[in-house]
Amino acid sequence: MARILVTSALPYINGIKHLGNLVGSMLPACAYARYMRARGHEVLYICATDEHGTPAEIAAANAGEPVADYCARMHGVQKALGEGFRLSFDHFGRSSSLRNRQLTQHMAGRLADAGLIEEVSTRQVYSPADGRFLPDRYVEGTCPNCGYDRARGDQCENCTKQLDPTDLLNPRSAISGATDLEVRETRHLFLRQSQMRAQLRAWNESKTDWPILTASIAKKWLNDGEGLQDRGITRDLTWGVPVMRGTQPWPGMEGKVFYVWFDAPIEYIAATAEWADAHGQPDAAWRRWWREDQGAHDVRHVEFMGKDNVPFHTLSFPATLMGANFDGAEPWKLVDYIKSTHWLTYEGGKFSTSQGRGVFMDQALEIMPSDCWRWWLLANAPEGSDSDFTWSAFQAGVNKDLSDVLGNFVSRVTKFARSKFGETVPEGGAYG
Repeated sequence: MARILVTSALPYINGIKHLGNLVGSMLPACAYARYMRARGHEVLYICATDEHGTPAEIAAANAGEPVADYCARMHGVQKALGEGFRLSFDHFGRSSSLRNRQLTQHMAGRLADAGLIEEVSTRQVYSPADGRFLPDRYVEGTCPNCGYDRARGDQCENCTKQLDPTDLLNPRSAISGATDLEVRETRHLFLRQSQMRAQLRAWNESKTDWPILTASIAKKWLNDGEGLQDRGITRDLTWGVPVMRGTQPWPGMEGKVFYVWFDAPIEYIAATAEWADAHGQPDAAWRRWWREDQGAHDVRHVEFMGKDNVPFHTLSFPATLMGANFDGAEPWKLVDYIKSTHWLTYEGGKFSTSQGRGVFMDQALEIMPSDCWRWWLLANAPEGSDSDFTWSAFQAGVNKDLSDVLGNFVSRVTKFARSKFGETVPEGGAYG
């Protein structure tokens, strides 16, 4: 019996997720976890809501709620919808948990001890109209790489290029729409990923069984241009994990929080600790899944995600875990296999949570039972290339394959059984 740790990319808290989110990570992870459980393996499937960063603050502001209240409410909504789709999480946690706060601060302290954190003076967008700095998704504009005019200040969702707000063309405030933006100096902590380039390259190249999509994206970010660059891991926000060096204050970083893409992957570990807490188990219960010196040496860790999340999981998060083990004292479990997918589109265009475009999980459950959606999405998963959801294709697939083919098969079997055995289903034989 193998021990298999399954994680799926954390869904953002900023609204109900659409079918593209579902088929890109949570649903295939659920199918894999169910299959491995059926094979008799010990499986732990972990997920959580990603609650920090600008998406949460903007969504809460639009809803007229304090951000903490908004996140608590939306976590309940997303958890209930996951249950409606019969997603077989062993635990569905929250990145705003105390566990994740403490572990994120601990990891940052370890990286600082390793010499992998640098304080850098940066130029950041400031909005006089809003009276604040505008990090990440508080700035929207045109992507300098592909020309998409709704790119965000951390990443272009059209071409997946990682960005800084100052990279955008024709930038505007996502809060007020103001365009009279300025660039001012501020100081932030950077993870010195460039110092780990050789180690990360060797580790990625050792994964010879990874899907082409996963491996190609990782290689692109490692090798394009000047190669892997250092990445800012703090932001001028109020909602998030406060910047601390372990349990100690970090001079000069008062009032700042860790960047959501630094703390969110750490939540995989923290959510496993939350799972142990929820079951009244000691820390040894979660450490046996994540610490190779405490039982995780025989664990196989499999992650599921859309292609836009691949750079963070093949480079930034591994850099965090490798760097935290700089002295061999904390051998954290690294991922063994990353199953990435292309995008599911909607009627020829993109699904979009922020724009309300597509079919969303709550709407889907009102229309058809979850099994119909689970079947169609997995049968048409965008594995080799983007695939398109259309209502006509969904209708034809359900009618033909489920109602006609499967329905006819079930009808024939039940009629045959009734004619031979009456109203009582016969007892099954011994397995094997």
